[in-house]
Amino acid sequence: MASVKTTQAERILDYMGEFGGITQLEALRDLGCMRLASRISDLRKQGHVIKSERVAVKNRFGETCHIKKYRLVVDNETAAV
Repeated sequence: MASVKTTQAERILDYMGEFGGITQLEALRDLGCMRLASRISDLRKQGHVIKSERVAVKNRFGETCHIKKYRLVVDNETAAV
């Protein structure tokens, strides 16, 4: 029986559905995806509405850094991206 191979984009969609969003670190650590922004662009071109927001996090030195978090917009949300 042949296995069905899922794409990185499909894995990212599943991840956002399960965890509510995804950051670059999560994409690399959990999915092995080094080019999250490119995959998000691909998903948007396919018609998925994905919202991005800047979130503040602490780095290993305790400094505040801003990163981008992507979230899939569900049908009943406003699509202002």
